[in-house]
Amino acid sequence: MSTNAPLIPRTGIGIDVHAFAAEDKPQPLWLGGLFWEGERGLSGHSDGDPVAHAAADALFSACGIGDLGTHFGTDRPEYAGASGVTLLAEAARIVRAHGFEIGNIAVQFVANRPKFGPRREESQRVLSDAAAAPVSVTATTSDGLGFTGRGEGISAVATALVYPAS
Repeated sequence: MSTNAPLIPRTGIGIDVHAFAAEDKPQPLWLGGLFWEGERGLSGHSDGDPVAHAAADALFSACGIGDLGTHFGTDRPEYAGASGVTLLAEAARIVRAHGFEIGNIAVQFVANRPKFGPRREESQRVLSDAAAAPVSVTATTSDGLGFTGRGEGISAVATALVYPAS
């Protein structure tokens, strides 16, 4: 008789929202792990990348080990200005240190701009390398509704699938 318990995956959800930086305090736009030259950037404690942040938050949620603020909050000055790619890589390291492996992460962001399709593969490659797991990214608009529709910021929602490593 086998005593092996079935492998039960766990899922998590992460949401991140950032407003565009004030016109008098311009910031570079980092989105999906990529720099978007000529685009208005987002405000935030780190680089303000909602795609990378939502992905990291989904990993923490799936494992039940806190959230983005727990690990990289504004009370952690060492993460001020940190790259979202760096935060995602660190989140993946923390998840693995807690005995989980990452199956995949899927992220969808809502924004009027930038036009994401031409750089989708590049973004997915950068984020997948950071997480050392498959990351897919999709984009949509909100048809002019809400803060994203008014061009006030960008939001992202992510799901992550993890499973016990042993």
